[in-house]
Amino acid sequence: MKFRPCIDIHNGRVKQIVGGSLSDKNDQARENFVSVKDAAWYADLYRQQGLTGGHMILLNPSSSPYYEADIDQARQALKAYPGGLQIGGGMNEDNASGFLDWGASHVIVTSYCFKDGQIHMDRLKSLSRKIGKEHLVLDLSCRKKPDLPRDDRYYIVTDRWQKFTQVPICEETFAMLEPYCDEFLIHAVDVEGKSSGIEKELIQRLCTLTTLPIAYAGGIHSMEDIDSIRTLSQGRMDFTVGSALDLFGGTLPFDALCRLKA
Repeated sequence: MKFRPCIDIHNGRVKQIVGGSLSDKNDQARENFVSVKDAAWYADLYRQQGLTGGHMILLNPSSSPYYEADIDQARQALKAYPGGLQIGGGMNEDNASGFLDWGASHVIVTSYCFKDGQIHMDRLKSLSRKIGKEHLVLDLSCRKKPDLPRDDRYYIVTDRWQKFTQVPICEETFAMLEPYCDEFLIHAVDVEGKSSGIEKELIQRLCTLTTLPIAYAGGIHSMEDIDSIRTLSQGRMDFTVGSALDLFGGTLPFDALCRLKA
């Protein structure tokens, strides 16, 4: 279990947002924090601390007038910490290799492989062959469908967490995806950016579904939350802290998390 750093880029700025508030219309989101520092500054800090496996997410769609500004921020961050960061947001078979060439260790993919509510295995297999499964992270960010039975409430969401798929978080889904990726990133979208506590039910389930590495994000706001992740996952699950981190205006000390041992 280790701390994974993050860099979220929206409208060309490093931000922390409330995940469920993101909208492509007018490039809007409810903001928790907008940094005066650029992505390269954070990337260099993570490099100095020896933090690996962090994720950088571009939150604007490629159709946005801000997308090129997001890309410029990402390029500079990858230059500052080559091999130290994963990148997601609009990744596909055409552009993934370019981000790896710029210095990303992995590309993070959701929407490209989950279209029209379904898994498109042909896209996943082709992308995995092209860049190598060792460079591919699947983001299985999910939300609850409250009208469903308890055991079937979490479903994968795509398009910057705005659209539900028909793909549940379950053993069959993970078994289908595992041969084509290196690890999974899971955003608990209902609590993402709210610093309101973790999704304990989700964390407990995830650790029974796959043997691949998992990084969890969503709702962490205290050391007690981190202790709970350790207990619930039996120390198997890594974690990311966003809005609650003092780097992003919160109270959890970055230095303490850097010293945290498995």
